Amino acid sequence: MTHLAKDPDWWRGAVIYQIYPRSYQDSNGDGVGDLLGIVQRLPYIASLGVDAIWISPFFTSPMKDFGYDVSDYCDVDPMFGSLADFDAVVETAHALGLKVMIDLVLSHTSDQHPWFRESRASRENARANWYVWADPKPDGTPPNNWLSIFGGPAWQWDGGRMQYYMHNFLTSQPDLNFHEPAVQAALLDVARFWLERGVDGFRLDTINFYFCDAELRDNPALAPEARNATIAPEVNPYNWQDHLYDKNRPENVDFLRKLRAVMKPYNAAAVGEVGDAQRGLEILGQYTAGDDLMQMCYAFELLSGQRPTASRISEVMARFEEVAPDGWATWAFSNHDVVRHTTRWDLTPPAQRGFATLMMFLHGSACIYQGEELGLPEAHVAYEDLQDPYGIEFWPEFKGRDGCRTPMVWDRDNLSGGFSTSPRTWLPVASEHLGLAVASSEDDPAALIHHYRKVIAFRHAHPCLMKGTIEEIAVKGHVLSFIRRHEGEELFFALNMGEEPETIAPPQGAGWQPAGMELNSAQPGADGKLHLAHWQPCIMLRRRARG
Repeated sequence: MTHLAKDPDWWRGAVIYQIYPRSYQDSNGDGVGDLLGIVQRLPYIASLGVDAIWISPFFTSPMKDFGYDVSDYCDVDPMFGSLADFDAVVETAHALGLKVMIDLVLSHTSDQHPWFRESRASRENARANWYVWADPKPDGTPPNNWLSIFGGPAWQWDGGRMQYYMHNFLTSQPDLNFHEPAVQAALLDVARFWLERGVDGFRLDTINFYFCDAELRDNPALAPEARNATIAPEVNPYNWQDHLYDKNRPENVDFLRKLRAVMKPYNAAAVGEVGDAQRGLEILGQYTAGDDLMQMCYAFELLSGQRPTASRISEVMARFEEVAPDGWATWAFSNHDVVRHTTRWDLTPPAQRGFATLMMFLHGSACIYQGEELGLPEAHVAYEDLQDPYGIEFWPEFKGRDGCRTPMVWDRDNLSGGFSTSPRTWLPVASEHLGLAVASSEDDPAALIHHYRKVIAFRHAHPCLMKGTIEEIAVKGHVLSFIRRHEGEELFFALNMGEEPETIAPPQGAGWQPAGMELNSAQPGADGKLHLAHWQPCIMLRRRARG
């Protein structure tokens, strides 16, 4: 059973496993993963010791952005199966002790959604105001300078209404108008629909994009030295603006309170994706403060292109504690939008194990992305095989997100890696992944998957890692250290994030005992000091009487 089955705070400190359904398991031989494929592989996921799964979108969609363009929020795209198949996912996951979180894309729909088709039909119909429509400037140009993340203006001309509509992403993904109460009510009904089907929570796509400025004011320019976006910062002019008005609006907080009220009777939890390179942690803190907003959010500080050093991790943790003292973060190193961190940070096997250990000791919840536990590198996808519109638009300077979305590898003995019986899959199975397939990794005592199981189990064995504070964050050389505390349990953690051995002093005070031997934890030497090999942790435990 799940470690958190009866805990109303089941989400606090939970380990969440992200599934990209197109690429997890194909059950019917069409080359695309589906919901029954997920059902087939849920025992494997449960064997990792995680608490919950997050399933990326599987709703009805024309698939211009692979499910992030929804045309029916309350049904399953036939590509992935049926509502009955989804019910099987929930039933099987719950029987295995896994919570189920689904990816809700509330900021925008597909242009094929019936809501948008009605909205664009005239300026007078019942849904005329459900999307962000605006008149052109007198010279016919868009109403302001807002840009689309996928390139070009964030405005598309519609000759029927003789107005522009806003799209933060593709032109086929019009933005909903959250200033319209009926829109909010409809989206809250969507949440209720899935909660009634048994989901335990949501991952909220682009949570800070829901509202735009009602006055449609221009965004100011961003200084070149401040352009620190995670995705395609060199080639995308979206990163040249300070996004004060097209997202991050204060009105969003009231809607999040309404959503939390809908979730509360179901003991459901949400993790929001905060997409902002300049103030992500601050927004995270704002959206998770108190007990009437979202439980968790994640920003992109640890999804960056540059490998985090001990100093960088210390800086991020300290900044989070400063701006979000009442908030709760979910940390991730990889997901479906960024280059896999094994490649992005050029990690050796010891560094892979070190970062996996670090994640499970950080203050917050943790999210791992399918295949991360195998140490999969970014796959090479040839231009002619690309599917991602973002990569097609900015190729070759930015190759898109397909390299982290290729099919999961289960078995090295066939070219599809056990993902599908089809000779052609929606993205090619990466040949460089086959040697790291699940079956091969299970048989190799040194494989990364075994380390993930050990460190996840260690996390669950210690309440201070799930729910405790993080204190005394320090950096000495390349060694990061801190103490986690909760109700009398204390864990000292240090990690040598450098390539050379380091020596540090053990934690001060009496009662500290070595712990985490299964994680290769260093023990004090004859000189009383801690001698850490490269990427080696030191874990020490102390328990004090409560009160």
